[in-house]
Amino acid sequence: MQTWQDFKHQYLVRFWSPVPAVIAAGVLAAYYFGITGTFWAVTGEFTRWGGHVLQWFGVDLSTWGYFRLIGMQGTPLTRVDGVMIIGMFTGCFAAALWANNVKLRMPHHRIRVAQAIVGGVIAGFGARLAMGCNLAAFFTGIPQFSLHAWFFAIATAIGSLAGARVSMWPVFRIPVKLQRVSAAQPLAQRESVARRRFRLGMLVLAAFLVWAVSMVFDAPKLGFAALFGLAFGIIIERAQVCFTSAFRDLWLTGRTQMAKAIIIGMAASAIGVYGYAQLGLDQKIYWAGPNAALGGLLFGFGIVLAGGCETGWMYRAVEGQVHFWWVGLGNIVGSTLLALLWDDLAPVLAVNYDRVNLLKLFGPQGGLLVTYALLALALLLVLGWERHFFGRRGRPVAETRGAMA
Repeated sequence: MQTWQDFKHQYLVRFWSPVPAVIAAGVLAAYYFGITGTFWAVTGEFTRWGGHVLQWFGVDLSTWGYFRLIGMQGTPLTRVDGVMIIGMFTGCFAAALWANNVKLRMPHHRIRVAQAIVGGVIAGFGARLAMGCNLAAFFTGIPQFSLHAWFFAIATAIGSLAGARVSMWPVFRIPVKLQRVSAAQPLAQRESVARRRFRLGMLVLAAFLVWAVSMVFDAPKLGFAALFGLAFGIIIERAQVCFTSAFRDLWLTGRTQMAKAIIIGMAASAIGVYGYAQLGLDQKIYWAGPNAALGGLLFGFGIVLAGGCETGWMYRAVEGQVHFWWVGLGNIVGSTLLALLWDDLAPVLAVNYDRVNLLKLFGPQGGLLVTYALLALALLLVLGWERHFFGRRGRPVAETRGAMA
């Protein structure tokens, strides 16, 4: 009994360290590619959801080039991306229940709502312009050896710096109400509620597992996609994996833990994708054109303004943070708006540029070495920025880390 309680507290209730969690996500992403033939991605499916809403209102999408490109066949329950995302939401919800981390929390000010919607729209538009968000055009795009993902990553870093600067403007600083108290108030402990929610989380997990495993026998790809989505959701909620914080914290606080975890996670994923590519599985390669750079700039700016990226808003939304419901809505609106404008933008920004596969450009071994060299360079730049950030404040990095801990 004590062993179970220790396991429960250590792995199901406490937050996980981001580095091993993101490495695990990278490894799972490689296996996901090998089993389903596609990469871990979410905004393409969110765009389809926006398309379905338009169809419900009688809009004919047959002439929209973007929807022909990504495909509108089926429903979220019959598409690999659809059931994977359902799995992600379920995993996030179950994990949040285990830790008694589900509570309805409203935005503190209407400025925050405006930031969530506007930032979400900008991020969603940028993600789909670049054919991917922090996943398909970054975390899983770079291990796919697609050059467009490197354009997107660099531009996202620049856009996030701009977003960090803008988010510090006085207009976005909401007033704080101070309350005078005579003594510290003890935290209210409701163990019975925590136990009930933990059981509910386990029930949600079990029910989804039964559904997903049953699908494996009828539609293997859908069943496995659901199981992978469940695992992805648990990981991002328990480790609080948010690409927005990786970029924003880099610029505003100098903290680099999440950024380093993401780089190492991509390195772990790349070798798996490389192996599948050598077995003949086609990677997902997109145009290395201005769309990737412009989309990255918009995406980086938007996620910092909104306060969350795709993975970030998904787990925070199921935790009950209403702010991120608005971010998610903005993402869907922004991606659908891009679909509306795609036919005008694509010839100039995207489809007339090459799809550059680094494994073909440099050869299999050369492409792998180039990718690892670029990831190593990115890690060195992050470490250099960390040292510069704290050095200019006259504090040793180790000392500041200790204070933050």
